[in-house]
Amino acid sequence: MYLLGIPLLLIPFAIYNIIAFLMPGVSWTSAIASVTMVSGQAWTITPEDLLIALSIVLLYGEIFKSARASSNRGLIDHLLSFALFVVMGVEFLLVGRAATSTFFLLLLLELVDVLAGFTIASRTARRDVAIEEAIHP
Repeated sequence: MYLLGIPLLLIPFAIYNIIAFLMPGVSWTSAIASVTMVSGQAWTITPEDLLIALSIVLLYGEIFKSARASSNRGLIDHLLSFALFVVMGVEFLLVGRAATSTFFLLLLLELVDVLAGFTIASRTARRDVAIEEAIHP
């Protein structure tokens, strides 16, 4: 329960930094696997593909967390997501190894998380106020 406030997109951010800084020999575009499709075309899967796919799945989890009832925990969750977006933005602009399309897509997913979180929270709060006004005129 205590980990609910931690942004899930911190996981791909950490994976990216581990690979970029601690394993500089790993290529983001090297093939991990190749799957032959029904059409006969080979689909090559790379580490960056897997990282982006994981991030999209985790973004769904973040949006699902945002839809729960608003509370102090929800506010902290939104603020931590925004802080992660700021850190990622600064890293993208200032650190050479983060100036890649993969990292930019991670940054964009975090922006969607932040915007969706605040949008869902504001819509939920507005609905709660409308229900309170209807119950207690």
